[in-house]
Formats: sequence, C-alpha cells, structure tokens
Amino acid sequence: MGEVVLPRRMFLWCMAVIYLTAFVSLYVQIPGLYGNEGLLPARWQLRYSGKPLVEQLLSSPTLLWLGPRLGLDTHTAMELLCLIGAALSLAATLVEAFRDSVVFFCLWVLYLSMYEVGQVFLYFQWDNLLLETGFLCILVAPLTLIRGSRGVREHDRVTFWLTRWLLFRLMFASGVVKLTSRCPTWWGLTALTYHYETQCIPTPLAWFAHQLPVCWQKLSVVGAFVIEIAVPFLFFSPLRRLRLGAFYLQVLLQVFIILSGNYNFFNLLTVTLCLSLLDDRHVYFWLRKAYKTDNGNDGMKLHCTAAAQAMFHSKLWSWLCYLLELVVWALLIVGTIICFDLQLDTAKKGISSRTAFTYHQFNLFLKTVTIPCIWIGVLSLTWEMVTSLFRCACVSGFFKRFWGTVQWTVFAGAAASMFAVSLVPFTFIEYDSNSRLWPGVRQAYEMVDRYQVVNSYGLFRRMTGVGGRPEVVIEGSSDGVTWTEIEFMYKPGNLSAPPPVLTPHQPRLDWQMWFAALGPNTQSPWFTSLMYRLLQGKRDVVELIQSDVSQYPFHQQPPAYLRAHRYRYWFTESKADGSFPERWWRRVYDEEFYPIVHLGNSFLEGMLNQYGLKDKSPPRRLSNTTVAQAVRWVRSQVRGVPAHTLIWTLIACSATFCLLQGLRHKNKDAEKPSDAHKATATDRTENAADGSSSDHHEKSDEQQADEEDDKEADSEDEVEEEGEEENEVDDDEEDEDEERIEKR
Repeated sequence: MGEVVLPRRMFLWCMAVIYLTAFVSLYVQIPGLYGNEGLLPARWQLRYSGKPLVEQLLSSPTLLWLGPRLGLDTHTAMELLCLIGAALSLAATLVEAFRDSVVFFCLWVLYLSMYEVGQVFLYFQWDNLLLETGFLCILVAPLTLIRGSRGVREHDRVTFWLTRWLLFRLMFASGVVKLTSRCPTWWGLTALTYHYETQCIPTPLAWFAHQLPVCWQKLSVVGAFVIEIAVPFLFFSPLRRLRLGAFYLQVLLQVFIILSGNYNFFNLLTVTLCLSLLDDRHVYFWLRKAYKTDNGNDGMKLHCTAAAQAMFHSKLWSWLCYLLELVVWALLIVGTIICFDLQLDTAKKGISSRTAFTYHQFNLFLKTVTIPCIWIGVLSLTWEMVTSLFRCACVSGFFKRFWGTVQWTVFAGAAASMFAVSLVPFTFIEYDSNSRLWPGVRQAYEMVDRYQVVNSYGLFRRMTGVGGRPEVVIEGSSDGVTWTEIEFMYKPGNLSAPPPVLTPHQPRLDWQMWFAALGPNTQSPWFTSLMYRLLQGKRDVVELIQSDVSQYPFHQQPPAYLRAHRYRYWFTESKADGSFPERWWRRVYDEEFYPIVHLGNSFLEGMLNQYGLKDKSPPRRLSNTTVAQAVRWVRSQVRGVPAHTLIWTLIACSATFCLLQGLRHKNKDAEKPSDAHKATATDRTENAADGSSSDHHEKSDEQQADEEDDKEADSEDEVEEEGEEENEVDDDEEDEDEERIEKR
C-alpha cells in the first residue's frame, strides 16, 4: 500500500467534525433528557458517598465526579463538558495543530463521561462506534506537544491500519447478523419492501424508494449482502485497485442509506472509516495533481539494459495484476449469481432473485471463514509492521533511527494489543470460533470492556414493522373529553407532514419512541417519566418535542389528562395516473398503549414508584459560580434553535473557513514558483552582469597588458632611435674630424 499521509489527515479532520456534531446534538437535549427536571436525571447515576476521587472514577469513569468540587450540579457539569467538547472539536476542525493525540484523548474522555450517565438514550451502536473510533484517533493522531513536529512518522501506517480492521468488523458483522437472525424478510430478500417506511425517521426520498418495483428491492438486498459480506475481504488486498473498488462500493451503500434515512452521524462515521482504504496517489488524483514519488531518479541511476529489463518486468507485473483483478471481480459476480439465483425474467421485464443457500450452509460457511479472517488480519498487520520497521531502519542518523525504532516498538505493541482484544467481540458472530480464543485475550477484553475501546456490531438484525409501522401517539386534554394529539418535531405523526431531513442530528427521544412502539409500555420505563413531566408542564421536556414551544398545543397551560395509543402507519401509494397523493402517510388504529392518567393518578404514581422515577430529594438551589452563570448564558443563546439548524450552521462555517484557508495556502504555493522564477531570473541577470563586468575587467586587463607591451615596444624603439641618433652623431663627428685633418 502506498503512502497514507493525506487520507490520514482527512480522517482526523472528519473525526473532528463528527465529534462536533455529536457534542452539539447532545448538548441541545441535555436539559430535557438529563436535567434535574428531565426524563432521566443524570444525578441519579452518581452516588456521592464521600469516597476518594480515584475510587469514584474506577467505579464509574466519568468526569462528572468533579462537578461538586467545582461547585456545579450534575446537570450543569454535563452542559459544561459538552461545551468543552464542542469547543475542542471545533478548534480541531479549523486548526490542524489541534488535531493532536492529546486533544483527541480529551474528546474521547469527554464523550465517555457522557456515555456513562446517558442510560438508554445513549446506548446506541453509533455511540459505541464513535468511542472506539475516537480511541483509535489517539493512536493515529500526531503527538505534537511532545514531538514538536507534525512530520510523518514511520509507524503511522500501523496505527492507521486499525481503522481498516474496525471497518471490516463493522461491515462484515452487519451483513452476517442479518442472516444469522433467521429473519424471514432478509432470507426472502424482501426486507427493503418494508425498510423505507418502517425505519425510525425516514427522509422524503424514502417515500420514492418505497415505490420501486419488488424486483429492484430484492436486487438492492442482494447488493447489500455482497457489499457487507463479500467486499470487505478486499480491504486487505495487496492490489491497490481492488481496495479502491471496495472503497467506492462501501461509500455508495452509505450514500444510499443517508439519502433514504436519518441515521445521525453513523453513516458519516462509516464513510470516514472508509478513508483507510485510500492512499496519497488516489487523493492526488481527486485533486487533479501529479503524484510525486521519491523514486523519480531511479531510472537515471540504472544502466540502459537494466532500465529496459525493469520496464519489461513492470509491464508484465501490471498485466498480471489486471488479470488477477478481473478474475476477482468475475468470481464475485459469478458467486452472486449462483448464491442468489439471479435470472433474467422476460415476462416481468426484470431480474428475479432468491436465496439459493440454506441457513445450515451459511452457518457452515461462517464457521469456515471466521478463523481465516483473523489470520488475514494477522498477516496484513504483520506486513504493515515489517514495512514500517524497514522504514525506521532506513532513516539516516543514529539517534533518529533509534528514536524511530522506539516509537515503532510502542505503537506496534499498542496496535497488536488492540487487534488481539478486538477478536473477542468480532467472534461473537460465531460461537465456536469465540470459544477457541486464548483465555488471556478474553480476560483483557473484560478489563477494557467498560471503556468501550472495542465493541461488537450488527445493524438491522431483524426487520420490524412487517405488518405496518407501529407508532405511539400521545394525546392531551384539559377536560378529559376533547383530545388533542401532541405532534413531535421529527417522528411520523401528522399524516400530511413530510418526513424531515436532519442528518447528522439525532433526536434521541424520537428514536426511543420508535423503540417503545415495538413493545408494551413496561419495556420503556422512561415513557412513564415522559407522561409525568408533560403533565407537570416542564419546558425542558417540551422542547424535546417542539423546539419552538409555541408549536406545542399546551404551551400556555399543561394538559390535565394524557393518554397514548398505538397506530399502524404505511406510506401512501402514488395514484394510478402517476401523480403524488396529498398525504405522505396512512394509518390504522391498533390498541391502547398507555391509559388515561393525571397528576395524582394511582396508576401513574405506582409506575413512578416501581421504576424509581419520582425524585424524593428536596430541590437543589442553582449554583451561582462564574462557571455556572456562563453555562446558563450559553444555554439562553441557543434555546429555541432547532438542533439540526445549529449543527449545519457550524459545519457550513467550519467548511467555508477551511476552504478559504486551503485556497490561501494554494495561492501561496502558486506564488512560490513565481518568486523562485523571479529569483532565478535575478540571479541570471546578476550572473550576466557579473559576467559582463568580469569580461570588462578581463578586457581592461588585456588592454593594460597591450599598453604595457606597446610602451615597452615604444621604449625599445626610442632606445633604438636614440642609439641610431648617437651613431649618426658619432659618424658626423668622425666626418668633421676627417675634414679638419685634410684641411691641415
């Protein structure tokens, strides 16, 4: 696998955004869910017995134990922790320096503190998945505060591999449990004919998906099985294009789920895990940039013959990889056709499908592949460890090599430990494989289980609402004669109200109302608390139903009487002429869910006492510390704002800021080459100037030399001329002497 620097950075940014979403979504709902006058006050979960702080943290690992030491009650402390978590995650979203191991550790501890007192409203699989992924972020993120640098570490690929293993466990288990549950809708491939209208909070597109022909619904189930059970094995393929194909198939499935259902941040978190299947080369392909490697000069270092041989072997290996990839995809297609008996139905102008294997055969398959799955993980992790160790050995400098090896030892040991502990929840899908695990691994799992470091998963195990979507409708009255339905903001109720779009927010009361409708009211003790608080007219609880209190039918005066009925809901069908109906839903009365109650009613009082939902302690005075006043001020600013609007506003502003920041860096990077070009031109000019000046100096030196030579020549000529003149003078004197002698 290639370098994973960019996918790792994308993963950490997405995790910061998801943490921001989770904290803000929970913060808005804290007063109604866990406040002193909420449905399940959080203070009931913490018994202040005067024990030392360490013992309290060991009994229940939550920072809420520090509330009394800060002069805060449990409700205010929860809001404070949520605000700190939202602020840290927002900072990590905006500034890369905050995407640090220490920051992600704080975020994990803060969310775990909420989870410990969250009770039934926080016991969802995506909360467990967020805690497990958040713990992996502690290992994946750089430790800037100690290292002082955000440079690439040689062991990054080892820790980032753990996210790929988590993705494999999530998807494979989610596909397997659908068949091991023996749900007739999954085995009959008809689950999606019920899913779109029976899921907790559908979107408007779910209505249109529900209108698709049955053959297409069955093919969609077949595709889901292939993507969740067969494709995850490609996560560990040594061939890059197979991993990329698996990435796009997983993202395609998650996008379809996001479009048809409101599953808060769960699908976004799954897509974030899918980033572990990418490498830098593919991210550069998205950015339309050339991917640069460090081996660009290798060909120049080879002789011509060796380069030709390397090119030949490279082409041969490329063709072999293409051939192997085609074989894998062909086997996947052929296996799908055989296992689900896909045939072209010309009469219905579609493709017929059915499950062509039995439960016994699938159980035998599961027993056969569970242990090999573990060994595939072992081999893949070992390969990442060995390659990372080789990188450490290739680092120049003894101390850098030694320090890198020490880091590799620590993080490789942590990765191996996480992998070993995760085998326990992974093998829950097959009992025999789980019993064959080493007892020491199970003991280690029991030690860390309460911290949600590793978890078991299995979504949509059984399809509910086959005979119609069960829905609880609460009605209130002031006189016991005229009844008015209390409409929730998100869950189905009003037949004409369109389904909402609220991802990534999770209205936790609406979700629990969906679970409550699946059984009697005794299976949902919190529902009695809901009726009690509505009769009292508690505003915090009313805002869980309608954030705009004026839309609540009893906002001026609480109802004197309450009751609840169960209905069966279905999506309406399109008209014969293809036009859309006036209503989104149709319903039929089913039965009474909760009898008529009022304050002081014997049935209501008995239920409150039975479940311990009546607070007998005296009301506590509000804290007036500076921190408490600041927390209450923030609450006053966001009161009445719909949670999904607040979340999307923060995400949009953060994304815009990051985009502008990226464009600014891009412009800086674009300016650097021009500056370098200018510098090069300047250097060239200076060099030319230097060259011309040197030529001028050289020429002047030559001229000086020539002048000196000329001077020397001239002096020689002058000497010769003087000699000649002297000779001429001597000759004249000799002639004169001769003439004198002749005269004498």
